[in-house]
Amino acid sequence: MNNSIDFNKVFIIAELSANHNNDLNLAKQTILEIAKSGANAVKVQTFTAESFTLDIDNEFFGAKKSGLWKGLKPYDLFKTAALPYEWHSVLKNLAEENGLIFFSSPFDFESVDFLEKLNIPIYKIASLEINDIDLIKYVAQTGKPIILSTGVAELNDIELAIKTIRSINPNIQISLLKCTSEYPAKFIDANLLTISNMKETFGLTIGVSDHTPGSTVPIVSVALGAKIVEKHFILNRNSGGLDAAFSLEPQEFTNMVKSIREAESSLGQVKYSISSELKLKRRSLFFVNDIKTGQIIKHSDIKSLRPGYGIEPKEFDNIIGMKASVDILRGTPVKWDYLK
Repeated sequence: MNNSIDFNKVFIIAELSANHNNDLNLAKQTILEIAKSGANAVKVQTFTAESFTLDIDNEFFGAKKSGLWKGLKPYDLFKTAALPYEWHSVLKNLAEENGLIFFSSPFDFESVDFLEKLNIPIYKIASLEINDIDLIKYVAQTGKPIILSTGVAELNDIELAIKTIRSINPNIQISLLKCTSEYPAKFIDANLLTISNMKETFGLTIGVSDHTPGSTVPIVSVALGAKIVEKHFILNRNSGGLDAAFSLEPQEFTNMVKSIREAESSLGQVKYSISSELKLKRRSLFFVNDIKTGQIIKHSDIKSLRPGYGIEPKEFDNIIGMKASVDILRGTPVKWDYLK
């Protein structure tokens, strides 16, 4: 198995997350639509409620007091969002049959062990797990590529996570995602200029995990050098669900993929040269009067015009005062051969 991801083209990930709404058929239909959208991969999350929290109603584990999930206890939230373990192999097979890479974010040792049995090819460390060094070590022991999301990470957190992975296996392919861990996130908090700095600072492939509405952030990210885009996918936002507010519907996701491909194509390469054909479209010098052999060229005899079949306009002053070596008709491009 080749333990690396090809980032020659932007790697587009559709995040299923909690948008399965505890309905296997809905999850399967979502994956089929993801395959049609042009995405490269579908990502799920592998956990139980116990992976995150305790079923206790106190100040630490009680109902959320604000935000998208206000009124929900974390335990109930995660129990609702969890993708049943027994669905994983079904969805993985369906994804792969339809040309998608299927991978996951694990949240404890148990989920890593389970995913290894499924031979998951990539692991993602979610933003809020960036400081779970033991989990990162455990994932690194698989030797699989790791995508680290940095939504709640300071510089030293990212450095420690990378150092931890390298200490276990220096050859693991590591990628970083610029992320804003708000649900939904605001455009003003995206800070996408960080992408260029992350590339320079870490020398790794950088991408974006986006929770803003629409596809503006992914497209701008690609223009800034992102080679991974992760975005939540939902069949119908009106059907509700924990992640509906910041997910794209099939046609929206398809349009985003199209725009990303156009954006990366337009980036091209650093290039200042132009073809001979294009040069002919530029201005050059032309004779605008009939000229006799031996006649001295005056300022009024030549002019800068399109197309570019004559001498460059920058030579204008050098030509004034020269003599015609042949008879010249009005409308003839200025050539050195015609002058002496």
